Amino acid sequence: MSTPVTASPVKSTAPRLRTPRKQHNPSKPKRNVLLTALMALMVLYTVVPLIWLVINSTKTQSGLADSNGLWFADDFALWDNIRDTFTYHDAIFGRWLLNTLLYVVLGAGGATLLAVLGGYALAKFQFPGKRAIFAVVIGAVAVPGTALAVPTFLMFSKMGLTDTPWAVIIPSLVSPFGLYLMWVFAAEAIPTELLEAARMDGASEVRTFFQVVLPLLAPGIVTVLLFTTVATWNNYFLPLIMLKDPDWYPLTLGLSAWSSQAQTIGGDVIFNLVITGSLLTILPLIAAFLFLQKYWQSGLAAGSVKE
Repeated sequence: MSTPVTASPVKSTAPRLRTPRKQHNPSKPKRNVLLTALMALMVLYTVVPLIWLVINSTKTQSGLADSNGLWFADDFALWDNIRDTFTYHDAIFGRWLLNTLLYVVLGAGGATLLAVLGGYALAKFQFPGKRAIFAVVIGAVAVPGTALAVPTFLMFSKMGLTDTPWAVIIPSLVSPFGLYLMWVFAAEAIPTELLEAARMDGASEVRTFFQVVLPLLAPGIVTVLLFTTVATWNNYFLPLIMLKDPDWYPLTLGLSAWSSQAQTIGGDVIFNLVITGSLLTILPLIAAFLFLQKYWQSGLAAGSVKE
C-alpha cells in the first residue's frame, strides 16, 4: 500500500511592499528640544531685564528698596517719575535727549550716507588701489572703537575740538562695518546690466545713482542706518573722554552721572529717575526697529534683468 505524498507549501516569491516613509512637510518644521530650550533661555536673557526696567520705573525711591524687583510696589509712580525726570536739575534730561538726537542725526546719518556712497563705488567701479582699500576696511572692522578712543582724543585735543559736539560727531561718521556691509550688498543687489542700460539711455551717473541704485539699496541702507543709530545712541566711552561740560552730555553719560550721585557725599539718591530715564532712553530705539522692520527685505533686484 503506497504512502500518500504530501505536497510541500509553495513559498510566495512576490516582493513585499515597503511602507512609504513619511515625507517632510516644509510647512511643519521638525521640533528640536535642545534648540527650543536654548532659544527660551535667550528670550529670558533678553526680556527679563526689560521687564525689570518697566516694573521698577513705576516705583518711588523708597518703593525700590521695600519691594521685590520683579513685581510692582503698592504705589504706582510712573507718571510722577517721568515728570520728575524731565524737570530734575533744570530739565537737563531734555537737553541730553536733544544732544543724543543731534549726535544720531549728524553722526549716524552721515555715517550711513558715506557708507552708501563708498560701498556703491567700491562694488561697481574699478580703480587702482581697490584691493588695498578692501584690506584696510577689513582691518578696520576688526579694530574695536574703544582702542581708537584715546588716540582720537589726543588728536582732537591738539585741534581744540574736545568738549564740543564735533568731538562726538566726527568719529561717528566713520563706520567700517557699515561700509563693508554696503559694499557686499551693492555687489549683489545691483546688476551691472541695469547700470549699463541706464547709461545707454543717456542717464548721468548722478541720476543713475538716485533713480536706479538707491531704491535697490533701500534694505541695506535701513540696516546700516539701524546699526549706526544704535552704536551712536549707546555710545558711552567716547563722550566720556571727550566731554566735560554736562550741557553736551548724551543720555548714556548723563544717566551715568545721575547714578554716580549716590556715591558722593551729600549726593542726591535718585535711582528711580535713573531707571525711568533708562526706560525713556530705549523707547526710541524700540520704535525705530518696529517702524523700519518692514523695509528689511532682500532680493529687490531679483528678476529685474532678464537673462
